[in-house]
Amino acid sequence: MLSRIPVASVDLSGNEEAYAVDAIRSTWISSTGAYLNRFEREFADYCQSTTSLAVCNGTVALHLALMGLDVRPGDEVLVPSLTYVATANAVRYVGAEPVFIDVDPETWCIDPDKLEAAITRRTRGIIPVHLLGHPADMDRINRVADVHGLWVIEDAAEALGAKYKGQPVGSLSHCATFSFFGNKVITSGEGGAITLSDERLATRLRALRGQGMDPNRRYYFPITGYNFRLTNLACAILCAQMERKEAILDQRRKLCERYNQQLRSIPGISLQPVAPWAEISPWMYCCMIDPDAFGGTRDELMQELAEKNIESRPMFISLHTLPPFREESRKRNEHLPVTDRLSESGIMLPTYNTLSEADQDRVVGTIAEFQRQRGRQRRVA
Repeated sequence: MLSRIPVASVDLSGNEEAYAVDAIRSTWISSTGAYLNRFEREFADYCQSTTSLAVCNGTVALHLALMGLDVRPGDEVLVPSLTYVATANAVRYVGAEPVFIDVDPETWCIDPDKLEAAITRRTRGIIPVHLLGHPADMDRINRVADVHGLWVIEDAAEALGAKYKGQPVGSLSHCATFSFFGNKVITSGEGGAITLSDERLATRLRALRGQGMDPNRRYYFPITGYNFRLTNLACAILCAQMERKEAILDQRRKLCERYNQQLRSIPGISLQPVAPWAEISPWMYCCMIDPDAFGGTRDELMQELAEKNIESRPMFISLHTLPPFREESRKRNEHLPVTDRLSESGIMLPTYNTLSEADQDRVVGTIAEFQRQRGRQRRVA
């Protein structure tokens, strides 16, 4: 039987084990310690922000940022419908309502031209998602936000290392959130971070992250807070990952470019677009399947890959069609054709540092052979 090719895998080939052991031997394995301090400092520097706060996952990062910005029940937040569900879930956690915006076909990120029409007296902010590592058009988004007095949170969960007009994501708005889940560019298994340069907001977020305790008076809690902290042990792994971040990014870029070179000639496959001002982060390789030109649907191709022991993922399901959100979306008469088209046709292929060229060739070869067989069947018919 052919060996399994997963859609994602973790590369822990640096100092991850040594640093984790060091943290264990130090006994500082909870929410304080040298690795936590080091990681927060290095991550803020990398994102060109003043501050970063490590938290227990990327969804919590969004939740915490929304609480820090005082988002409340009855408020509305503009979000793209083409994203992982955490973006909209976090809005619901604070009692607010996500209002879904279509995406730009040239970036697959929230369409700045669609924002104005969705703003109401209840709108408080915008969460642009740097989808699949491609930065959103932040200048245009920030201009709309400035005109209407809205805040902006970058959801950069998938975009560590991406740049917008030469500037790293994580420094392009009021604050930004990141994920360090196992399939992300750098990982601690679970984990997340918020980057920002507003020290007043940072102080509030630290308090909310740590049960609401006054930093100058132990066990005095002036506000209701949460335990959203990340451990020193997890940050030990992240520090090791940060040491290799450029090598990790370079390897993944080469892998994605190799996919582009091999797939662009297959009929019915279109590649992720890249805006001229964008440097994308190679998080997860995704392409689109045109069933008429390809000879089969995205889901049929996924089934074929699965039968060859190759794991893949569909593009995210349009959030406005999901049960928790579709009724409110229907009431707003949301019509998001670009999101729906991309959601129905996108496929994510194996993307990770240790994917060999031979295994990558096997993935592409399976896709090409499936397309050739379908093409022959159609010609015979």
